[in-house]
Amino acid sequence: MALQARALVSTKWLADALTTRGKMRVLDSSWYLPKMRRNAKSEFKMRHIPGAAFFDIDQCCDKTSPLDHMLPSEKVFADYVGNLGIENDTHVVVYDRSDFGAFSAPRVWWMFRVFGHNSVSLLNGGFRNWELEGRSVSNNYVRPSPTEFKASIKRSWIKTYEDLLNNLDTKEFQVVDARPAGRFRGLDPEPRDNTEPGHIPGSVSVPFQSFLSESGHFLPTENLQELFVRAGVDLSRPICMSCGSGVTACLLALAAHECGHSEVSVYDGAWLEWYTRALPEHVISEGRGKHL
Repeated sequence: MALQARALVSTKWLADALTTRGKMRVLDSSWYLPKMRRNAKSEFKMRHIPGAAFFDIDQCCDKTSPLDHMLPSEKVFADYVGNLGIENDTHVVVYDRSDFGAFSAPRVWWMFRVFGHNSVSLLNGGFRNWELEGRSVSNNYVRPSPTEFKASIKRSWIKTYEDLLNNLDTKEFQVVDARPAGRFRGLDPEPRDNTEPGHIPGSVSVPFQSFLSESGHFLPTENLQELFVRAGVDLSRPICMSCGSGVTACLLALAAHECGHSEVSVYDGAWLEWYTRALPEHVISEGRGKHL
């Protein structure tokens, strides 16, 4: 079993690690909202960090669910990453090519951890900074030899709609929303059709972009802590992260991990599920809200 890895690694660290050829697998984990009209897999084929493989969150998911990229079963995850040449003692490094510096890769970082693999790191600054620094890229892809990976899911890290609904009364955990403030308030449109903006009762807004510097790197730990505290989040109490479809919530989970709070849960169905299933009075909005 691989050991615990630091959550964030620098471009220099990765460039050096690639030359030592240790037991490591780099994964391009890029994903875009459909309305962005970008094809992450095509971009990967054109250029990527040398030796990287592509991790598709829309393929490694529960395909029986009507919701987007819900967590797969242990077997599906184990088979998927095994086919990427990843074993339980492999150090996995994930990145994406978002202009923010990080967007979808934290989701894959969290997926590995939720399935029991702690030797996973995020490339701090992402592909954006890798290219800006003039580091080598490649369009060559050699399919990894399939191997065996054993997954063991941490179910307490995953919250369901029922968990969130019960929490309205019990208030056992805090709910933190990673979407931009305008969507949280109900004033700016959601990127998906048939879904209005707003938020879960009692949740607080900490937009994911606020954790990243203009250069696309995670802010220093003391600044991450300050953002949570300013929003009224108690880092000593249980926290559940949410967002639009369970992607940028994982960026907040990584930020909390950097602050020493590694047992954060994620609402996998996120706002997409909540808006679909919740009663109108449970959709808090300064805008249209929900009407039956």
